[in-house]
Amino acid sequence: MAKQLLLIAALLCTGVAQADNSKAYTPTVVDPDGFTEPLSKLKFNPGLDQREFERSTLSALNVYDPMESWNRRVYHFNYRFDQWVALPVVDGYRYVTPSFLRTGVSNFFNNLGDVGNLVNSLLQFKGHRSMEVTGRLLLNTTLGVGGLWDPATAMGLPRQSEDFGQTLGFYGVPDGAYFVLPLLGPSNIRDTAGLAVDYTAESAINFLNVSKVSENHPEIWVLRAVDTRYQTHLRYGQMNSPFEYEKVRYVYTEARKLQIAE
Repeated sequence: MAKQLLLIAALLCTGVAQADNSKAYTPTVVDPDGFTEPLSKLKFNPGLDQREFERSTLSALNVYDPMESWNRRVYHFNYRFDQWVALPVVDGYRYVTPSFLRTGVSNFFNNLGDVGNLVNSLLQFKGHRSMEVTGRLLLNTTLGVGGLWDPATAMGLPRQSEDFGQTLGFYGVPDGAYFVLPLLGPSNIRDTAGLAVDYTAESAINFLNVSKVSENHPEIWVLRAVDTRYQTHLRYGQMNSPFEYEKVRYVYTEARKLQIAE
């Protein structure tokens, strides 16, 4: 009996060893791209630090910027204004107001902005988007009590963004030179002209009589400016890069191209 058990154990050990050997000779499966370790094929300079890498890639970020010297001064001014004035005001606004009130203020001004979104959607012959923005205006102005609530988003009609700068781009107007606006930030010649048209159109339409009332109550404009900064996620210096100006310029330019093309 003992001999039989020893014989069975020996056979089992032989089978396991053969299984292990079969695994050892299993051919390597090559990835579809032809590399089993693609990172090993990369060639790079290990002594290249982050700043050298960024400097070497700046040629890919070139944007037509003939007023660069002036724009950099304005960019620096905006940075300091943001640091010393705008963000402290926003922090104070966030501290003294409950979140539901801030949301209501944002919804109200966003509802006003949907009027311009509708006009520019129509000018660009975006039929589907025009119907969506119209639906948003109707729902938020009525059910949302003048726009203080945003039931349209909950019903599947998210807010869209269309401005006259995009409309000009839709009709083939080139963006022109890059331009940094005081307080408002990155822009270009075409989009700056578009801002002026949007402001004039909003005043002329006078939706909910806000533009007319604001003439005698400048605090409404102040609240809107604070809310705009509150909703804007950009923070100067957050890239922690000496080439932040070039990066912001490039991202803005490319983002506008995508917005016009959609």
